[in-house]
Amino acid sequence: MKKKSILISDTSVQFYIDVQFSEILNTYPKNNTVIITDKNVFKLHKHTFRGFKVIVIAAGEKYKQQKTVDTILESLLNFGVDRQGFIVGVGGGVITDITGYVASVYLRGIGFGFFPTSLLGMVDAAIGGKNGVDLGIYKNIIGTIKQPQFIAYDINFLKTLPQLEWINGFAEIIKHGLIANLNLIKKLEQYDLNYFKNNSEALIELIEMNIKIKTTITKADPFEKSIRKFLNFGHSFGHAIENLMHIKHGIAVSIGMVKAAHISKILLGFKEVDRIESLIKKYLLKTSIHYNIKDVLSVLIKDKKMIHNKIQYVLLEKIGKPKIEVLSLQELKKLFN
Repeated sequence: MKKKSILISDTSVQFYIDVQFSEILNTYPKNNTVIITDKNVFKLHKHTFRGFKVIVIAAGEKYKQQKTVDTILESLLNFGVDRQGFIVGVGGGVITDITGYVASVYLRGIGFGFFPTSLLGMVDAAIGGKNGVDLGIYKNIIGTIKQPQFIAYDINFLKTLPQLEWINGFAEIIKHGLIANLNLIKKLEQYDLNYFKNNSEALIELIEMNIKIKTTITKADPFEKSIRKFLNFGHSFGHAIENLMHIKHGIAVSIGMVKAAHISKILLGFKEVDRIESLIKKYLLKTSIHYNIKDVLSVLIKDKKMIHNKIQYVLLEKIGKPKIEVLSLQELKKLFN
């Protein structure tokens, strides 16, 4: 087990790399600790949670809503969880987002930690303190920024991960490389998904690279006032099509990154669109999708990055050098076409 403490905002977040679930959870009192997970994870790892109070919710992005949060809050109250209580989110990005939000508002805030069980959760969603839920089809409109006390990585959870979820996770890994680390892109180009899936040492090293990228950015800008906005690369268009077209987050982001790369070529003279498309295809992600421009723009209007009918759109001057361009919806409409 590797342990690393990183100060983000006012919280010292403990990162436990390559640790077993029981090593961490057995240090917390069972009578005042509650695990939040989804039906899929609970079914596969039910034995792991034995002895703890567990709240199990339906799996999937469509349940990342305030209604689900209200149900969880009622359960915490019924369990008698007090201000010394602790919540542990065990699952993918939906679970960690909801857990952090619930812990932030229950009794005006109690402690929480994460055991991400998906690759996407491990490299991105669990890191950085963004917590919240969607409002209908609009992504992450409600939420808080509050850091977990720990994020623990038990690679054994990935053994039960479906192939589609492995693919889903690599979108955010590629994104991190494109905005911050050319060496990460070169590593991804050198290998493929099956290599990392079947080589635990290489996978742990890859996860650690992504932890470093995201924590470095988040530590410098915990409340998204400046460089943290770069982490939204591929997400404006991606978020618009994700819930609108009922596709996986990683798939939506990969399509969004290609869209942003093409816009970068038009506005900034970016020269490596083909390189990005090739890498995305190599990791079995999508580069395009048929969409209705009016529907996409109607969702973008309510994007949380919109200010005075203009959106801060993350583009690339070159790999590892992102830039934000402020674009109107009319400009976007022309660029999307």
